[in-house]
Amino acid sequence: MILQHPVLLACGVSHAFGTRADSPPAALLRPRQVHGARVASAEECAAGAEADAVVVRARRSAIAVVTADCVPILASGEDGRAVAAIHAGWRGLAAGVVEAGIDALRRESEGLAVCAAVGPHIGPCCYEVDAPVLDALRHRFGADALADATRDARPGHWWLDLGALTRCALERAAVATEAIGTFADDCTACDAERFHSYRRDGPRSGRLVHWIKVHQS
Repeated sequence: MILQHPVLLACGVSHAFGTRADSPPAALLRPRQVHGARVASAEECAAGAEADAVVVRARRSAIAVVTADCVPILASGEDGRAVAAIHAGWRGLAAGVVEAGIDALRRESEGLAVCAAVGPHIGPCCYEVDAPVLDALRHRFGADALADATRDARPGHWWLDLGALTRCALERAAVATEAIGTFADDCTACDAERFHSYRRDGPRSGRLVHWIKVHQS
């Protein structure tokens, strides 16, 4: 079953969040992901650009990012004429990749409202981090938002909700709350049947491919 979200279907865009069972389309354009905040065009991806967000308006281009616990975000202008794919781990969130990707999409959408879906990723049930990670995120999100996204684990460690921080970043980038879709209970580390997970499987883990294509009418 293809994993899609109603907020993007309402924009008329073809898309899918990856699972183990998927066969993604051929000729996807995706960047060389480096856990940063750079946004690339489809043309730059075809040339091997390093980036963690891709924005495209060209009708024949399907763009993608890959994950194995990080957060995938697929987004579209409300008319489906421009789309974005964003890869956000904790480093990307701290660097502002979500805001950068949405800002670039809004420019390509000529100021139209943006819809975004946050795909399956590692959940706060399984994602334990240490103080240096929280320090980096606190600089971007502030103490209050970070407190809402964490709970205590063992001494010096916390369980982190990457999805909560991603939604916070989307709202700060002026995406309306009702235009943000999620898959609330889909933890990649918990669900070995459907998802790859680096935290669970280590270097032998596969990758999930998340793709989106502009409206074709």
